[in-house]
Parts: sequence; structure tokens; C-alpha cells
Amino acid sequence: MTTRPFRFGVVAGNAPGGEAWTTLARRAERLGYATLLIPDTLGTLAPFPALAAAAAVTTTLRLGTYVLSAPNRTPGQVAWEANTLRTLSDGRFELGLGAGRPGAEADTSRLGLLHGTPSERVSRLAETIDAVEGVPILIAAAGPRVLRLAALKADIVTLAMPVQASEDQLAAKLDELYELAGDRFPQLEINANLAAVGEDLPPWLLRRIGGEPRGTGILTGSVEEMAETLRKRRDRLGVSYVSINADYMEAFAPVVERLTGT
Repeated sequence: MTTRPFRFGVVAGNAPGGEAWTTLARRAERLGYATLLIPDTLGTLAPFPALAAAAAVTTTLRLGTYVLSAPNRTPGQVAWEANTLRTLSDGRFELGLGAGRPGAEADTSRLGLLHGTPSERVSRLAETIDAVEGVPILIAAAGPRVLRLAALKADIVTLAMPVQASEDQLAAKLDELYELAGDRFPQLEINANLAAVGEDLPPWLLRRIGGEPRGTGILTGSVEEMAETLRKRRDRLGVSYVSINADYMEAFAPVVERLTGT
């Protein structure tokens, strides 16, 4: 489906201190990861200052939000912050945006802001995209309105699917995106996130997925088996940009080394 080369990102949100955070960023760069990605929750580090700190100690690592919740900031504020981080990182910043994950209204309320209806949040997302210039835009999409927006405006699309979603379910969602994007579809880079890799999965994740390591959000097997799964997934679905939970950054590094740029 795509000849786009593989690249890989690390999703991290916390560290006990500045040295630990910058060490993680430098280590991700040395291991060959393309991006350091940070969520947008009140339980994690604030995205923009954390990414600025990572930018200061790296040279090739790209930095991204994964993803900003549109109700948490005004479009003008996002544009200001994004432009600043683009400048400080010498153009290495990628802006990930979404309309708000399930449960995100608690964070919005604590910030003293209105979460809004689904329609209002999508409108805010569209306004934010239009306010930002000069950075690649990643959109996290699930519902039809955000999928349509991603088809029209995104550079990178990540599909907001549950960990246990099958390849067929992911393919069906990508078919929707294909129909909406039309001739623009080949320009889109498709991202998928891995919550865990390998055989030693955390108990909380096993409980969440029903006790068995299944779904496109989990990758098991040897290094070659995992690499082959990702090759086949790219051939079938076009997923060339793969992000992974930072807890598995070291374990997944051999796959990154094997596939990056191929």
C-alpha cells in the first residue's frame, strides 16, 4: 500500500527529574528512534516545556505531542507555543492534536475550562489546525468528523483504536479515511501505537484486553517475527510510523535498528 520508509517514536510522559527526562531523550536518539512523543494529561509532564528540554539535549530527535487535547488551550495559544518550540528545536517539532480522549473532561475542568460538546470540540480542533503554520500536523482520529478533518488537513494520521482492535478493524477504519482523502491519501503518513511488546505484559494491560496478548496494539514474538509483522502490516495497511510505550524502548530497539529507513 505504501513505499514510505519506517520510522519509530517513543511515547513518554513522566520522569522523576530533569536529568532523568533528558537522559531518556538522549537514549531514544541514540537507539535510533525518530521522535519523542508526549501525551497531554494533568498526570504527565506539561508537553511544551518537557519537549523544549528534550530539544535542548538532542540534535536529530524530533519532538511531538501525542496528542494535545483541543479544549485545553485556545488556538492562538497552541500556535504561539508550537511556533516557539519549532524555533527552539530548529524545525524538529511535530504537532499532534485531537478532540479529547475519553475522560479528558476531568482535566479540562481542573484547568478551569469548558470541555464542550463533541461538535464544539471538533470545531475547536479545526480552528487550532488553521491557526498553526509551519509544523507537520498529526491528527488522532476515530469518529467521522475528525476523520474527515484528518483527510483534509493532516500530514500524519493516527487512528484512535483500542489496544485489542484487530487488523481487520484497523483496515476498515483506514478504508473510511481512504474514501474521505481521495487523491490526498498517498500524502498521509499512517501511525499506529504499540502499548506493549514482547511476552512479559503488565497485569493491568492483560486485564484490559481480556487476559490474552491480542490486537494491533500489542506486538509479540522474536525480533525478526515482530519486524515481519510490521512489514506485513505496512504492506497491507500502510502503517509506516510506529510509536511505542517508553517502558519498552530498550526491548524494541533491535526492531527499530532493523527496520528504520527500510
